[in-house]
Amino acid sequence: MSESSTKQRTQTRERILEAAETVFAENGYHDALVDEIGKRTSMSKGGLYFHFPSKEDLFFAVMDRLANKLVLRAEKAASVAGTPLESAEAALEAVLIALSVQKRLAKLLITQGYSMGNAFEAKRAEMFDRFAGVIARELEAAKTTGQIDAVNTGLASRVWLGAVNEVVVYWLFSGGPSPKESAPELKKLLLDSVRGRANSARSSANGKYGQ
Repeated sequence: MSESSTKQRTQTRERILEAAETVFAENGYHDALVDEIGKRTSMSKGGLYFHFPSKEDLFFAVMDRLANKLVLRAEKAASVAGTPLESAEAALEAVLIALSVQKRLAKLLITQGYSMGNAFEAKRAEMFDRFAGVIARELEAAKTTGQIDAVNTGLASRVWLGAVNEVVVYWLFSGGPSPKESAPELKKLLLDSVRGRANSARSSANGKYGQ
């Protein structure tokens, strides 16, 4: 395949994914129609299936695309922070803010595919593994530098993302505050959960030498 053909195919896939993201976000997985995606891209159903063999494949490709955007945003936020712990905090905040911007897309990522069963759960677990990896990496660096306790950073990162998930679900279905609105208090709670003794030791030292 020539370079121009590869570029054209990539552009076509992006156009399909952009339209599919909107249709899935507006209607959910089961009520989204492939024909509607075709109308928005001026493509036949056969043309769509040439690039994505099934509706499920297309939905998972949309999830991958959204996850890529969120992970890149989290990594970018972490890269410009100061200390490792500040990087973990910045990555968490970036995800919370991003999910707050588009409520329908947050719903798509968090809940829309539950009725698909194990396939959606596996894809969702894969997506959260990537987010957890960003947080865990920064927490591990924070542990090495003594900013936090000697905790299991892999487990801690999943606790953090579990909390994010609960905040998002509460917002989507129970009228709770948005993830962005919850961010200040949530960050405080999660940071305190990993720097308990380390924070206490610094506070005691500051108190001792501040007298």
